Amino acid sequence: MEFRLDDLQGAEIRALLLEHLASAREHSPPESVHALDVDGLRQPGLSFWSAWEDGALVGCCALKELDPRHGEVKSMRTVSAHQRRGVGARLLQHLIDQAGERGYRRLSLETGSMAAFAPARALYERFGFEYCPPFDAYVEDPFSLFMTRRLDAR
Repeated sequence: MEFRLDDLQGAEIRALLLEHLASAREHSPPESVHALDVDGLRQPGLSFWSAWEDGALVGCCALKELDPRHGEVKSMRTVSAHQRRGVGARLLQHLIDQAGERGYRRLSLETGSMAAFAPARALYERFGFEYCPPFDAYVEDPFSLFMTRRLDAR
């Protein structure tokens, strides 16, 4: 799998992000949708990667710096045709590696509490993420769960 820092200009990545937002809106009320659109992904302190295999887009992920020691997983999405093939695990490992390279000591995320998000929560749990209270600007929300993982210092 090849990871590319992405400028968010390509039609394929824009379509995947629209799918990501549509899914979030399908399963969560508007005030509980924390997925970012293209403009939101262009904010300072956020890096966005597209993932490719054999010339085909297979997924995307982003890493947001909350502070010099704490990062947040954002916009992790696998292309539907590539789900259940390990893409999500490779995306998450890429973000964990990038966070470690940046010297972050903690990596956190927000995900949905509904059944549709159970596969994502299971993936995060397999990678050592534990449930935690809201972080950064998040607040308690019955439609959101928060997870975090300590990272080894490099």
